[in-house]
Amino acid sequence: MNKVGFFRSIQIKFIIIYILLLLVAIQVIGSFFTTELETELVDSYKSSINERVNLLTHNLEQAFARERGDGEDEVTLEEEIRGIVAEVGSGDMSLQVINEQSRVIATNNIQNQNDVGKKIFDERVQQALPPESSVIKKEMEDRQTQDQLYVIAQPLYKEEGVAAGVLYIIANMETVYNQLQSINDIFLKGSILAIVVSAFIGILVARTITKPIMEMRRQAQLMARGDFTQKVNVYGRDEIGHLAETFNDLNSRLKHSYATIEEERRKLSSVLSNMSDGVIATDNTGAITLMNEAAGRLISHDPDDIIGELLIDVMQLEDKIVDITELQESGSMIIDFSTEEEEFLVRANFSTVVDDEEEVTGFITVISDVTEQEKVEQERREFVSNVSHELRTPLTTMRSYIEALNDGAWKDKEIAPRFLDVAQNETDRMIRMVNDLLQLSKMDAKEYPLQKERTEFVSYFHQIIDRFEMNIPEHITLQRDLPRGKYLVWLDKDKMTQVLDNIISNAIKYSPEGGTIQLKVESNRHHLLVSIQDQGMGIAYDKLERIFERFYRADKARTRKLGGTGLGLAIAKELVEVHHGKIWAKSMEGKGTTIFFTLPLMNKKWRGDR
Repeated sequence: MNKVGFFRSIQIKFIIIYILLLLVAIQVIGSFFTTELETELVDSYKSSINERVNLLTHNLEQAFARERGDGEDEVTLEEEIRGIVAEVGSGDMSLQVINEQSRVIATNNIQNQNDVGKKIFDERVQQALPPESSVIKKEMEDRQTQDQLYVIAQPLYKEEGVAAGVLYIIANMETVYNQLQSINDIFLKGSILAIVVSAFIGILVARTITKPIMEMRRQAQLMARGDFTQKVNVYGRDEIGHLAETFNDLNSRLKHSYATIEEERRKLSSVLSNMSDGVIATDNTGAITLMNEAAGRLISHDPDDIIGELLIDVMQLEDKIVDITELQESGSMIIDFSTEEEEFLVRANFSTVVDDEEEVTGFITVISDVTEQEKVEQERREFVSNVSHELRTPLTTMRSYIEALNDGAWKDKEIAPRFLDVAQNETDRMIRMVNDLLQLSKMDAKEYPLQKERTEFVSYFHQIIDRFEMNIPEHITLQRDLPRGKYLVWLDKDKMTQVLDNIISNAIKYSPEGGTIQLKVESNRHHLLVSIQDQGMGIAYDKLERIFERFYRADKARTRKLGGTGLGLAIAKELVEVHHGKIWAKSMEGKGTTIFFTLPLMNKKWRGDR
């Protein structure tokens, strides 16, 4: 966060406001003071002039009213009036005594002595003479000097109602205004000094206010970066002090909340990182905002590179979903990411994220690999279909023969036994099928315990072959290729006998007239390799890997004719694998089939069999 400059800070704002308030106060006080002072000084000056005018008027009227003789020692009117005027002095007041003929009798202005005896035609003087005899008091401005003047034209009377002349006075008021200007200058200097002192005091006051605020600002910046270790100093018990205490309390609460959120975030991150299912979060537009590693592995994208991409494009949903809002109704779907080399199916579960106002703010998509699950489900469906099909054929056959017997065929001594024999064979085949299914079910449920014992395999294999040779058809030959010596294996004889019976029986069933079945055992370093080869019709290459699947038949028609259930090799595969061996087949059409399986030797046996 950028540092706030001094001229943009709240401190300078406090100072400016403080100074502005002071200026307004000084301006108001100064205006009121100046106006009142000017009024007071002017009034006082005029009052002083008026008093002097009154005194002069009284003295001059007495002089005009005094009776005078003809003696040489007698003072004339003009001399007496000049004497009175001379006592006034020149000063800042110019006065003239004018008789009723508008002639100047006397003046106190030395420079204007030449005006004595001359007539005055001034308008104000004329208004003060009879017949108007008006008292004139007026302020005016000197046109030459622009000085402010106070002009008085005072009528003089000899006696009651008899005018004798005019006392004409011009008083210069500039001294009053100069005095007022001096006072204003002093007031201005005092105001400037007050503003400077107030600005300094304002800075100190503003700092006391802004210092806690600046500390809280710095603390807020630290809190924004996740540092909650420091506290704001509390300087007082005023509002700012309470604010600082509240800020410290907020810091403590945020520290606790931040720690809780961080802990929850770490938990969530750990959960998302260790989930086997993929999680993808998007905003309300469908743009990806979060993806865990599991989701990245499932859809083969780097989670960091996919942020911001649209979910519909990443999940290849263009054909299924046009608008992201349709995800709310989709719930769950299977998405096929299969390639030519590998089948890959993903289940996606969609859910929405809403705010307090029930508005959709995003979507959560949980994806998981369901390839194996779908394969198992498909195998289950095929298994149910195969079982139903395998049971329907013998049941249909039995029903047909039983209906024929019910219709009277039982009376025929030649047909009835044949029909009953067919029903018996089909019943036996269904019993074998059910037994095989029960055995596979137990093996799937791990409820098929093995009774293993140490067995010398070559002699054990000779016994199995000897048993088959006692009942083998004449057109089939069993050829042994067994090594000499003792080869000990750890096995369940009953279960391994079932494996060998299934494989050898199949070889006998599919061998042609005069065919030879080769039974071979080879000793490798860690295990025995057992192979049983017939000379039958063989199996196509594309079907070879499926012969160990349940109910799978390479030649269904011939297998049913021979009474097979389609479960023998599947059981053999399960039993070999629980002995920790492997089983597979090689075949060429028209040249026979070879079944291979391995068994671990005892000196290299699997740890779990100890």
